[in-house]
Amino acid sequence: MSAHEPTPTAAEGSDDEISLLDLFVVLAEHWKLLVFGPLAAGLAALGITFVVAPIFTATARILPPQQQQSAASMVAQQLGALAGLAGAAAGLKNPADQYVALLKSRSVADRLIERFDLLRVYDKEYLQDARKALDNNTKINAGRDGLITIDVDDEDPKRAAAIANAYVEELGELMKRLALTEAQQRRAFFEKQLEQTREGLKRAQQALAAVGVSESVLKAEPRAAAEGVAQLKAAVTAKEVQLSAMRGYLAETSPDFRQAQQELAALRSQLARAEQADTTAAAGSASQDYISRYRDFKYQETLFELMARQYEIARLDEAREGALIQVVDTAVQPERKSRPKRALVAIVTTLAAGLALVVWIFLRRAWRNAAATPEGAARLAAIRGAFARRRA
Repeated sequence: MSAHEPTPTAAEGSDDEISLLDLFVVLAEHWKLLVFGPLAAGLAALGITFVVAPIFTATARILPPQQQQSAASMVAQQLGALAGLAGAAAGLKNPADQYVALLKSRSVADRLIERFDLLRVYDKEYLQDARKALDNNTKINAGRDGLITIDVDDEDPKRAAAIANAYVEELGELMKRLALTEAQQRRAFFEKQLEQTREGLKRAQQALAAVGVSESVLKAEPRAAAEGVAQLKAAVTAKEVQLSAMRGYLAETSPDFRQAQQELAALRSQLARAEQADTTAAAGSASQDYISRYRDFKYQETLFELMARQYEIARLDEAREGALIQVVDTAVQPERKSRPKRALVAIVTTLAAGLALVVWIFLRRAWRNAAATPEGAARLAAIRGAFARRRA
């Protein structure tokens, strides 16, 4: 230490020690309050937990449907343009998250409120309030293992288990009305297309049956040419449907979309040439009428076969997925309550009350020390005056 540097006095060096001792003195003066106050608060909280109705938690775990490789890819080369229709069905990136959203949907909540009379149980007047109460008492989470966990809290352990299991049942009922998996989407799509094609085939059969077949028509042997035209026409229709589906998930500037457009243009060109040659080869009005109707019949028949094949493939894929919802753990009636946890409540309340009392004691001492000096008294008087003016 330099000779010019001042040596700290004993009073300056002991400022921190004196301040710390002052704190301990304040705490020692109020030791009874700091000991018995938190204990009283903890005992009071413990007593309240005996009065509050216990809550029981029931848990159900399910495994949502898993996406599998589609069998449609095995016949892509056979079906040509129609094979692209399967791509229109959007796949599920994260099925578990989607099923969690379905479980939390308003449709499921309303069914549960009706089944268990939750308006009365939760003492609510409106459905909206009952839905909120049910949501607060239910926790639905999707884990990394792919399982969905449904936790339901209720004062009645039997009802908690029943509601948790009812969530699974209502999800199954909701899924019956929805097409969620890729196979379900394709099956629903081709089911509609198959029904429309069936009606078209029926009309074509009736129109063909209404035409009288004469000897000149039979000699024309139009079937080979008509079948070729019909197959081209069915291919054009399938490609048009594929392009319509591709617009839902591809931009028109994408290479796949442009290639599909070029293929459609080539098919239309082939169809136009085939129809022109078929018309030129027709032998009279009777044979022309017969060829036209026969061509329409073969077109509907070919299209029906393509749709029926894809529909059966989608049905097989859907059946191969197995059970839509696999229940890993059925909710059972809980034997122990989940809350309130009496020991935890008592400990936390005791610690919080002790901390609050320490803060209050120091604030009161600081207030008194400030009031004991003229400068502090003036500041406190100004604070009181400001509050008085606000009240006035």
